[in-house]
Amino acid sequence: MNPIVRSGAAARAGALLILLGPLVSWVAEFITAAAWQDPPYSPLYNWVSHLGLTGPPQTAFGQVANSPLGAVMDAGWVIYGSLLIIGAFLVFDPRKGTRPIIIMILAVLAGVGVSLVGIFQGSNANVDNALIAFHTFGAQSVMLAGNTMAIVVGAGGTRIGLTRGRSIASITLGTAGLIAFPLFMTDVFTGWMWNIGLFERAVIYPIMIGHALLGSSVAAAQRHRATHPLAPLSARVVS
Repeated sequence: MNPIVRSGAAARAGALLILLGPLVSWVAEFITAAAWQDPPYSPLYNWVSHLGLTGPPQTAFGQVANSPLGAVMDAGWVIYGSLLIIGAFLVFDPRKGTRPIIIMILAVLAGVGVSLVGIFQGSNANVDNALIAFHTFGAQSVMLAGNTMAIVVGAGGTRIGLTRGRSIASITLGTAGLIAFPLFMTDVFTGWMWNIGLFERAVIYPIMIGHALLGSSVAAAQRHRATHPLAPLSARVVS
């Protein structure tokens, strides 16, 4: 089956960028959450995006938000989105058909989405000046495009370099994220707001794990190709 990824240094670099993106975001999240001590940050209760709020403490979207290192989280999201977009363009070859083009489009939507979350905070000030629309659009874009990308990647896993197990895992992650999305939105719009951080992470973390699977799988496949090049056609015919 024809691969849909590039080969060589560009593909290896792109795979590492895709892998690095979620790792940077997770490290930024851990550091930012650890610095939030008044009141202590709860990953199950508190909004994920509240980690990126800078400035004085405030009550936003029904929760007290006090993130001393909000800029660290915002930078983590912007870096994640940028690495995803650049990595996808380095890895996938749009000349190989519709699937790589679809994956690249989904990567751009997800990358721009997570970057918008970091640039436009979910603050009361942005609610008042209507810039919250960019934050909301970014969050929903990455949630939908990111999980859909995981499914599309898993469905074409053999052409990308994923093992059968990782392909199934990618599809499962994307499906779980898309199932969690309406549950998360219901929790928000009904005003119930029960463990909003749990539902939000149920949508987001499958995307991040899927990107880590994709990046590590492509990197491993490229490394194997580099160390086990195909024999010349004449040699393969003789064998």
